[in-house]
Amino acid sequence: MQTQPATQPALSAHRAATRNPAGRFEKIHLEPDPEAAPDQSPLPRTRFFRDHGATAIAFNNSPDVGFNASLNPYRGCEHGCIYCYARPTHEYLGFSGGLDFESKIMVKENAPELLRRELASPGWKPQVIVMSGVTDCYQPVERRLKLTRRCLEVLAQFRNPVAMITKNFLVTRDVDLLSGLARHNAASVAVSITTLDNHLRRVMEPRTSPPRARLAAIGKLSEAGIPTGVMVAPIIPGLTDHEIPAILDAAAKAGALWAGFTVIRLPFGNAALFEQWLQAHFPDRKDKILNRIKTMRGGKLYDAQWGARMRGKGIFADQIETMFHVASRRSGFKDEHPPLSTAAFRPPAPPQLTLF
Repeated sequence: MQTQPATQPALSAHRAATRNPAGRFEKIHLEPDPEAAPDQSPLPRTRFFRDHGATAIAFNNSPDVGFNASLNPYRGCEHGCIYCYARPTHEYLGFSGGLDFESKIMVKENAPELLRRELASPGWKPQVIVMSGVTDCYQPVERRLKLTRRCLEVLAQFRNPVAMITKNFLVTRDVDLLSGLARHNAASVAVSITTLDNHLRRVMEPRTSPPRARLAAIGKLSEAGIPTGVMVAPIIPGLTDHEIPAILDAAAKAGALWAGFTVIRLPFGNAALFEQWLQAHFPDRKDKILNRIKTMRGGKLYDAQWGARMRGKGIFADQIETMFHVASRRSGFKDEHPPLSTAAFRPPAPPQLTLF
């Protein structure tokens, strides 16, 4: 795939990853000078590249994720969450899952046109499309490029149901489109809240919206009649698990109708990045956190087994699940995400022909 720059680089701010480890498919890798002082190695500026993919909708057959079809206008994510399970996907592009994932963003500029073509195809079977199944469709550059909004305009025209997941208050910009779809039971939004501690948020999810803004987003979306829930995800044992009741209580008071959770996943190079992050920010809790993750993953930092990778196994996994369900009931949440409907789906009318 050719990766031509789509826009000029943006100025950088804080990054979660501290290094750029070699991708597992790369034979050659440039290592920084180990004698260089850290303050002499500036963080990379964000660059955006054109993604020349031929399709907009991706399909999966995993029994763990709860959906079949997803749409991701961006690959890589400037939010830069240190724990992001999508980091290793950047290695398929010849990039690193470290700083590259946060600073080299693939932009599918023709995603709305591709989506329109795919939904209009006679072979399209109307079904829920999830946006942000991999990387956040409301990451900072969306404010300028508006690819997510243009995709929502297509989905609204077809009345194809969409479920969105985001950490960004920017989702409230599109209340008009989402509320229109919601009137046909064809839209829902899950706002992901990992912590209510804004200091922790700044070092763990550096370019996401603060917790207060995410709670405000839940309120605005709910007031507009859009079914909105909270995802306490990912839960990190020994670091954020104690916040589960407080997050659920705050989200319920903001207007969330349902709640879900996952526990941290550290596939491939994520484990080393997360360990380095813990050493930099929480060295006193590093061993405790890593040991609890290993306890949930059969003695390893990651277990890819279907059916277990989202929740984990063992005593700490059971404690987290029990705490979540008890706190959910106390906060008044329902057990499941409300189902969306394809009943209102409609292909656009073909253009009328004229004799003259």
